[in-house]
Amino acid sequence: MTSEKITVQSLYTVTDEELMLMSSQNPELRFERNANGTLETMPATGGISGNREIKAGAYLLNWVESQDLGEVFSSSTGLRLANTAVRAPDAAFVAKGRLPEGWDEEDKFINLAPDFVIEIRSKNDSLAKLKAKMEEYIANGVQ
Repeated sequence: MTSEKITVQSLYTVTDEELMLMSSQNPELRFERNANGTLETMPATGGISGNREIKAGAYLLNWVESQDLGEVFSSSTGLRLANTAVRAPDAAFVAKGRLPEGWDEEDKFINLAPDFVIEIRSKNDSLAKLKAKMEEYIANGVQ
């Protein structure tokens, strides 16, 4: 059985609300929206990638909390970048004082580039695509 990445070109820009609704109605899928409006689904990963993702997130969370540095977010968190892309890195860190006021009052995408992201490369990810995603993060303010 082969894994296929599904890419859907939008005829219009999908709003944050529509993307959130689509995600909640399809919990088995993870969606991201590119700056050009293209929607992508991320297929489920295998055991190795999933294990590396949770460990990386746990190590990051432990460090951030032990030092009282800010907040950590999982791969199910949509982060809206300045270029309008909504990304969901495997783990993300936002330094204390950088989160928008009220971010924790309503469950919606967070409108900012995190300070640090972790992307685990699974068998489904091409190196070129992952490099392009990391360049996008940096261009939008990730340190």
